[in-house]
Amino acid sequence: MAGLDDLSIGQIFSNAAQAVPHRMAVAVASASLTFGQLDAKANQYARALSAQGITRGTRVVLWSATNLDAVPLFAATSKIGALFIPVNGLLSPEEALPIIDDTKATLIVTDVERAFPDAAPAHTTLSALNESCASESTDVFVNPDVVSSDPHVAFFTSGSTGRPKGAVLSHGTNFLRTSAGALLEPRGPMVCPFPLFHMAAWTISLQQWQGRDAVIFPASSSAEDIYDAVTRTQATRINCIPAIWRRLIEHIANNDLDPLSSIRLADTGTSATPLELLEAIERTVPNAHLRVFYGSTEAGSVAFLDHDAMRSKPGSCGPPAPTISFRLVDGELWTKSPTLFDEYLNNEEATKTALVDGWYRTGDLAELDSDGYLSIVGRAGDLIRTGGESVIPGEVEEVLSALPAVAEIAVVGLPDPTWGEVICAVVVCKSGEEPPTLEELRAFCEERLAPFKHPRALRILDALPRTASTGQIQRRLLVERLSN
Repeated sequence: MAGLDDLSIGQIFSNAAQAVPHRMAVAVASASLTFGQLDAKANQYARALSAQGITRGTRVVLWSATNLDAVPLFAATSKIGALFIPVNGLLSPEEALPIIDDTKATLIVTDVERAFPDAAPAHTTLSALNESCASESTDVFVNPDVVSSDPHVAFFTSGSTGRPKGAVLSHGTNFLRTSAGALLEPRGPMVCPFPLFHMAAWTISLQQWQGRDAVIFPASSSAEDIYDAVTRTQATRINCIPAIWRRLIEHIANNDLDPLSSIRLADTGTSATPLELLEAIERTVPNAHLRVFYGSTEAGSVAFLDHDAMRSKPGSCGPPAPTISFRLVDGELWTKSPTLFDEYLNNEEATKTALVDGWYRTGDLAELDSDGYLSIVGRAGDLIRTGGESVIPGEVEEVLSALPAVAEIAVVGLPDPTWGEVICAVVVCKSGEEPPTLEELRAFCEERLAPFKHPRALRILDALPRTASTGQIQRRLLVERLSN
C-alpha cells in the first residue's frame, strides 16, 4: 500500500504532464516549456544520463546561470533518484572547483564550456546534453525504487560567514515543503527573481508545479526585467528579497509606470523588512496580500508575518509556520519540524553542530513576544562584546538607518585593546548627500540607545559586501577589511 515513503519529486512532472500537458510550466525570459514538453524532455535527459552511469544515489552538479535547460535536468535527476547539486554560475573556477570537488559528483553539467583539471569527474554542457537527448524516448521515466528518504538536492548555503556547506534535502522534505495540499485551487503564474542555484528558486518552482501552474524567471534580476515579466505574463504572485523590492519600487517611480495590479500575493523575507518598505510594496502591488517570511535552506519556512499583522507587529516575522516548533536556547533560535534538512553534504562535524536531538540550531538571536510572535534580532556570531556589555548590531542599525544621509548601514565590532571590541558604524551614503560625522551619529543615538551601544568608530564605503543569493551583510568580511 502506498504511503509517505512513496513521496517522489519525479512523479510530480509525470502527473502534471498527464493532467495539463499544454499548460505553461516554466519560462526563462521569453523561452518557455509546457508541462508536457518539460516532462518529455526530462524523460529524454533521464535516459541519456542513465546511459552515462547516473543512477539512484549518484551525484550531478549543475554549475550554471539561470537557464531553461536546467529545469528538465532537475526533473530528470529527480526521476532517476540522483542527487542534484546546483552551484552558482557566477563563481570563478577558483571559487567553484573546491566546492565541486567536495561534492564527490559523478557528473558536472555547465552552461558554457569550462576548463577542468585532469582529475575532474565527467563533465558536459547543457547544450551538449540537450543534443545527445534528441534520439531518446519521451515515454514516462520514473525510477520506482526512489523513496521519500532518498537525498534529492543539496543546496550550498552562501552564508554570511565561513565556507559554504551543502544542505541536503530529501524527496520527502521537498515534497512537504512545497505541497499544494489536497485541493488544486487556481494559483496563476509566479515571478521568481531568485537564481537557479538558490533553494528558494526550486522551492517556489515546486510549489507552482505541485499546483500545476507556471513559474516565470525574468531575463535578469534587474527591476526592468522583473517588471516586464510581471506585466507580460500578468503574474499573480511574486517573491522578492527587500533589496530587489526597493529596486522595483524605485524603477516604477522614476519611470512613472503603472503599479503591478495583477499581483494578488506578494512575498518577501531573508533580511530586515521595515514598515516603510512594506507600505511602499503595498502601493506597488495595490491588489496584493503581503507576507514576510523567515526561514533558511536548512529549516525551510519557519515563520511568516501576515499582511493583517504588518502594522500591529512591526519588525516581527510572525508566529510559527504549520508543523514548526521553535524554542530559544540562550537567546538562539532552535527549530524542529518534519521539513528540516538531513545533513551537510560530506560534513559530519558541521551536521552534528547544527542538529541536536532533532533540533536545528539556526544561529539567529531571537525574541518571542507574549503572543508568540518571533523577531530576529541578530546573528549569534555577530554579537558585539564591548567593555563587558553585549550589543546586537541590528538594534543599532535600526536607529541609525533613520538618518537622512544613510542609504545603507552595517554595525560591526572592531578589535580594541581597551574595550575588547568597539562599535563601528559602516555607512553607505545616499547619492548627493554629505557623509555624517561620528559626532552626529553619537548625538542621534542619545535618548534612543544606551551609551554603551553608541558607535565609537565610523567608516564610509561605496557599498556593503553582501551574499550573492539573499543580500545579507557579510559582517565578518567587513571586520577583516576594516581591521587590516
